[in-house]
Amino acid sequence: MSGRLDGKVAFITGAARGQGRAHAVRLAREGADVLALDLAGPLPGVPYDSATPDELKETAAAVEATGRRVLTHQGDVRDLAGMADFLARGVEAFGRLDLVVANAGICIPSTWDETTPAVFRDTIDINVTGVWNTVMASAPHIIAGGNGGSIVLTSSYAGKKMQPFMIHYTTSKHALVGMTRGFAAELGKHRIRVNSVHPGGVATPMGSGDMITAIEHTNASNPRLAAMGTTFIDPPYAEADQIADAVAFLLSDEASFITAEHLSVDGGAQYF
Repeated sequence: MSGRLDGKVAFITGAARGQGRAHAVRLAREGADVLALDLAGPLPGVPYDSATPDELKETAAAVEATGRRVLTHQGDVRDLAGMADFLARGVEAFGRLDLVVANAGICIPSTWDETTPAVFRDTIDINVTGVWNTVMASAPHIIAGGNGGSIVLTSSYAGKKMQPFMIHYTTSKHALVGMTRGFAAELGKHRIRVNSVHPGGVATPMGSGDMITAIEHTNASNPRLAAMGTTFIDPPYAEADQIADAVAFLLSDEASFITAEHLSVDGGAQYF
């Protein structure tokens, strides 16, 4: 059975688990080979468990189980040179690059007055500069291929409305809306489409460790804000595969005339 992405190569950041792994497996099932990058190590300041090298290996095994090829790299999206080197090796191995999912990011619950300069800096460095690095490292390879391509930036419900008790996170995810539009405009002449996807709550390991405790702590500081982001339908969160459905659509030719768009997969949370 042919897939919507047969013969294409996709680059995914934050691919060790959660949404990143779901994207890798879904795109592989659609026929794409995968270049998978993840820090797979301690993240600065996050209250949840960080991804591990073993989890990145598990993603690779899941991609290979579909019959597609995969190349992994334990790297940091803040390291533009390191990412560029990995992509150069990946394009040499697989022959091309067509698709990009800039998925890597961090989330640290913190009220405005408890947010430290380090928390703000690390969030912007990873969630904004890391995404910019991802596009800057990958777009030249797509352009060189001469066949156009598609890029999806992972923003958030917080990029359309706001996320209570996360000014740093909200700032970073709003920034990706502007970045999406800017890259879409300038890369359009190369037939490269750029869109953003905006999940609400998603059942991933980002909810592990002390994340729930951290959220409960911030909610208690102003309970009237705690209900923001409630979904209109049940359950009150998405599965990672549901976000991957949207990303696969945006990357496919079914979305061939969609660019600079911001697709929510949040159960209506942005309107509550």
